[in-house]
Order: sequence, then C-alpha cells, then structure tokens
Amino acid sequence: MSRADDLPEAPSRRLLLKGTAAAGALAAVPGVASAAPGKAAPYVNPLVRNRADPHIHRHTDGFYYFTATAPEYDRIILRRSRTLNGLATAAESVIWRKHAAGDMGAHIWAPELHRIGGKWYIYFAAAPAESVWDIRIWVLENAHPNPFRGTWVEKGQIKTAWETFSLDATTFTHRGTRYLAWAQHEPGMDNNTALWLSEMANPWTLTGPQVRLSMPEYDWECVGFKVNEGPYVIARHGRLFMTYSASATDWNYCMGLLTVDADADLMDPANWSKSPTPVFTSNDTTRQYGPGHNCFTVAEDGRTDVLVYHARQYKEITGDPLNDPNRHTRVQKLGWKADGTPDFGVPVADTAGAGE
Repeated sequence: MSRADDLPEAPSRRLLLKGTAAAGALAAVPGVASAAPGKAAPYVNPLVRNRADPHIHRHTDGFYYFTATAPEYDRIILRRSRTLNGLATAAESVIWRKHAAGDMGAHIWAPELHRIGGKWYIYFAAAPAESVWDIRIWVLENAHPNPFRGTWVEKGQIKTAWETFSLDATTFTHRGTRYLAWAQHEPGMDNNTALWLSEMANPWTLTGPQVRLSMPEYDWECVGFKVNEGPYVIARHGRLFMTYSASATDWNYCMGLLTVDADADLMDPANWSKSPTPVFTSNDTTRQYGPGHNCFTVAEDGRTDVLVYHARQYKEITGDPLNDPNRHTRVQKLGWKADGTPDFGVPVADTAGAGE
C-alpha cells in the first residue's frame, strides 16, 4: 500500500450493545498514531468540532477530503481543502441522508471515502429505522470525478458470514489484492465486536473466507463493553499496521495495534501479532479523553504521516456517551520508532484559542 492508496483511515463510537439490545456487537482492530509527547502539534486542534469517527483522504487532485459521523446520526457529510487546517473552515455538503423508513434509516455511523477503479465509494454503518440496533455495513458509489457532484448510488449491504451487528468497514489493497476490514459480533461469542478481514470481489462484495484477526481479550479492551472496532491500516517499513479502538466510547476508549509482515499471508490470523497494551489513550495532562476511531493521512509535504482521530475535552459524561456530541476531529504527526514501528505518543493538547 502506498501513501496514495485508498487505505488511510478508520473511525469509533458506540457503546454498542446498548444494554443487551445490540444482539452481538463485535468491534474492530487496534489503532496507530500520534506525535511525540510534549511537542506541540503543527495543526489547529480540535480540527473539526462535533465530528466523530473522522476519515481524511488525500486525493491525487491535491485536495484533502473529509467525512465523519455527525452527532445526529442522520446524514453523510463531505468537506475538502488543499490543506489539513483548511478543513476546519471548509464548506460542508450533505451528500446523502438517511431513509425515512426501512433500511439505512437510523444510526448513520463512521463513513469512509475511498477512490477505487476510477469511482468514489463511501462505506458506512446504518440500521433500519424500525430496529435501530440492527446495524450493518452499506456502500455508496459515485462515478463522477468530483464527489460533490454526480449521483451517489446505493450499492447495498456488504454481506458477511452472519446477519449480526457489524460496522466500521475500511478497505485497502496490498500487492494487488483488495481487502475489507471491519468489526462484527460473532454469534455465540461473549463480546460485542471483533475485527475481521476478507478479500473482495469488487468494492461492495466479499469473496472467499472471512477471518477473525482480533477479539477483546485484555482488560483495557473490555471496559464497559467488550469491543474491538474502527480498524485502519498503514503500510510502512516492510509491515502492515492495523489500528483499532477498544472499550466503551467514554474516556476508557483507546487504541490498540495489530502488526503483520508485508510478505506474510494476511488471511492467516496467526501471522498477525497484537500489542498487549494500548498504543493511544486518554491523557490528563493534555486533557484529551477517549481518543480513537482513527485513520491516517499525509501532510502537505507528501511525506510526513499524520494521525487522524477523535477525542473529547472532558472526562465526565452525563448519560449515554453516544448521546454526547462533543467528540471532535483531531490531527497530529505520527512518529516512527527506530525499530520501524509507529510512535503514537499522546493526544496533544488543544491549540490555544482553538475550539472555543
């Protein structure tokens, strides 16, 4: 996967299983990201207020394209800018709205915008209006070169092995093969969601087996809810790194990391290693809480890796965190350690005077 690949991002959210109603919600895989501790981010943070599960795609036309979860959970939005900081004030367009009834009528979550085969695709999660926790993965397609124009065609639901709670789809290519990674509840398992991987026949169809890469097993993945979700992949230094988010969507939300050698068979779960500790967590010093549902992009220089994620500016939340709209999109430089692994550091403090 190159820096220009369709790979970059992945987003967070939901205290899934809302009580016991979410009949199984598996999550997604670990996350990677961040600037060196103690250093100020070169970006204005928060970048975009009240936008969770952010995805930023840097296209060959020189624009950064931004989409994310709107707190009303009712629409898919899009912004673009030639600079990352410019996304903060870029005009926002609604390119699709939820249905009034039936499928795709509720919980419009975690959209990702990808350019595949000369067309634009948006992967997102949605539920029927009459059964709002029966969340599944859906796909939109737009053949116009400009995603703000043309027609967004509903390609339908991505069919997985089970009709269970599923969300947070991301797609990437590696050595000529396209993959989908996502979070889903596996029937009979005592957790909300695990991370899954499958090869794809086309941008809206899986092919061959789907394999489980990670499930909630460590204490830090099981606070409030047993969750792995929001996977996103970046390829560097002969390896693929898959970040994911874990636990409930309050201040316990954090990111984990899976790693696989670039020469290995990605469809063999045994080839993936999992960090036993989270790689990106809440920080009282910088006052950033529940960082997660990340993706990756690159800076304007085309070389510097950038971590994109959301977080809140406070720890205490009244009521269900899913009803709290103040998860803000944030960006900071992603560092790299001498051994070639990502250095996430800590979520940087707010920029003075920003986001007020």
